[in-house]
Amino acid sequence: MPTTPYAAPLAALEQRDAFIARHIGPCPEEVAAMLRTICADSLDALIDQTVPPTIRLDAPLPLAGPMPEHEALLELEAMAERNEVLSSLIGMGYYGTHTPKVILRNVLENPGWYTAYTPYQAEIAQGRLEALLNFQQMVIDLTGLELANASLLDEATAAAEAMAMARRVSRSKSNAFFVDENTWPQTIDVVRTRAALFGFELVFGPADSAAQHDVFGALLQNPAQDGSVRDLTDIIGALKATGAVVAVACDLMALVLMKSPGEMGADIAFGSAQRFGVPMGFGGPHAAFFATLDAHKRAVPGRIIGVSVDARGNTALRMALQTREQHIRREKANSNICTSQVLLANMAGFYAVYHGPQGLATIAGRIHRLAAMMAAGLRERGFTLVSEVFFDTVLVRTGAQSAELLEVACAAGYNLRQVDADTLGLAFDETHNGDDVVALLTLLTGECADADALDASVSSASAALPAALRRGDAILSHPVFNTHHTEHEMLRYLKRLQNKDLALDHSMISLGSCTMKLNATAEMIPVTWPRFGNIHPFAPIEQAEGYLAMIDSLSDYLKAVTGFAEISMQPNSGAQGEYAGLLAIRRYHDSRGDTHRTICLIPKSAHGTNPATAQMCGMKVVVVDCDDNGNVDVADLKAKAAQHAANLACLMITYPSTHGVFEAAIREICDTVHAHGGQVYMDG
Repeated sequence: MPTTPYAAPLAALEQRDAFIARHIGPCPEEVAAMLRTICADSLDALIDQTVPPTIRLDAPLPLAGPMPEHEALLELEAMAERNEVLSSLIGMGYYGTHTPKVILRNVLENPGWYTAYTPYQAEIAQGRLEALLNFQQMVIDLTGLELANASLLDEATAAAEAMAMARRVSRSKSNAFFVDENTWPQTIDVVRTRAALFGFELVFGPADSAAQHDVFGALLQNPAQDGSVRDLTDIIGALKATGAVVAVACDLMALVLMKSPGEMGADIAFGSAQRFGVPMGFGGPHAAFFATLDAHKRAVPGRIIGVSVDARGNTALRMALQTREQHIRREKANSNICTSQVLLANMAGFYAVYHGPQGLATIAGRIHRLAAMMAAGLRERGFTLVSEVFFDTVLVRTGAQSAELLEVACAAGYNLRQVDADTLGLAFDETHNGDDVVALLTLLTGECADADALDASVSSASAALPAALRRGDAILSHPVFNTHHTEHEMLRYLKRLQNKDLALDHSMISLGSCTMKLNATAEMIPVTWPRFGNIHPFAPIEQAEGYLAMIDSLSDYLKAVTGFAEISMQPNSGAQGEYAGLLAIRRYHDSRGDTHRTICLIPKSAHGTNPATAQMCGMKVVVVDCDDNGNVDVADLKAKAAQHAANLACLMITYPSTHGVFEAAIREICDTVHAHGGQVYMDG
């Protein structure tokens, strides 16, 4: 007989905690069946058996009570409303884009795509593997190189990976790495940090001077941070003649029209795939791309999808060359990168599939035309441009008017980039049109402009991208990029791929403590809201009040749960979280003058990212034994902590452990490390 609601109190009828039951799932009968199977009398008894009393909380967490999904969404909506979305021309590696609705609805909002586990089991991942193979082929075609991986975490960390790879494959005995001073500042910051940990010397200067230095590798950017585009062939050739490995930071949309890094002789090309249909999202997450020569394939960081055959001789896809990776090589791995940005790489690849080579050429051509029209209008009105050769970005000398013009543009709904006190930047993207050019020229010059006249003046000249810099080879010739250009064709293709995969829309997945598992629909919906998606990371901070409120609120929750004093939201993967954690520990020791503390203790059972991360942070890994049950051998830990006490930096430990156990000795383990001057990095 159904339960009647008449006697229930209002608190029960409001169901403020209903989300938990719907999200976790088991009904009372299922819970009882599971408890009987493992011989536990109740959930409390199970917790008593599995969670050591020494780590149990003695009071509830200081958190507000639960709220229903609709209230949580209203609260998030109120935060989103505090964000002010302006038309962004800031650029700097982040651009407005239109996510095709067929991709938005059927990939980003589809649990068949966002809940699938890492494709270690190729048999249940052929759909995602094909999508990633498309992404790799797109990158290979546009960069003009021979091999691409299945994405990295972001452009700046891809630059650091390029530097590390250059050291692995370079013939040079130098310990110095050249960085083009005309590179995104955020890229330079990340490369500086990684170079310091590796003990590399960085040499900065204009790209023209690169070959004058004795370096093992070089990072050049094209288009550069000032928007300029150039043929790097001679510079790259001169560097390679000295044995240096050359990496070029580039822009996929620009490469639709531009001569490729591969044609210029580059060894490595990398950048962000964000503007291929992935919203800016206040800075991420976005998939980076990374391409190189086939000769360097065993030195590449990250996942590579390869074409193989199955037991019946049929074509099949799988992750290739896995012996490069952290889950096998541990501290000898090329990188600590694990799953990278698969969902977003798939979106970028599908963007290319949907638009095809001609569609991309139209979009890139429109973006370039708008920038050329803007440049012509400014030039006609007496303004000086920083560069006359560009793809999408125009830097203009505005002198003492700069601050005032920036405010005028902002008041009219446009965010421009303030390059310095005398210079403003305007970076166009696919969300802009001719009306924006006219409006901006009027705002900046006080004079009206005629879009048709400007268009006619630049369409015949095309001086902003000379013939010598234009792409001459065909791109995206594979049938997959030339077939699915109508919505019904694209929809069916996405569904065919989805049907080849196992995700949580089919069944539970018993693998993977570090995977995303199920993010509920209510949790995913706000990701697609424009007031979250269309905020540039370098927008004026007062335009991102909603984001700041959300970050502060989440930080407070996490501080209450973890017991720590501060939270960083910057790492965009578990591997980057490890890197940030160990970096904080290194800087703690350095601040105390203990720069010699570089020994990192890691249990034998640890995930491979742990030793790989320690190596990236310039630490030496010392392995701690485990007992027959897989737990940390406390006696061995104590012996090794004492042996290395003078140089001990930290212990990395997963808790609960990689085999799912809350080890009873965890307090003793932490106390031992602290007693010998070390810190403890914990993940779980």
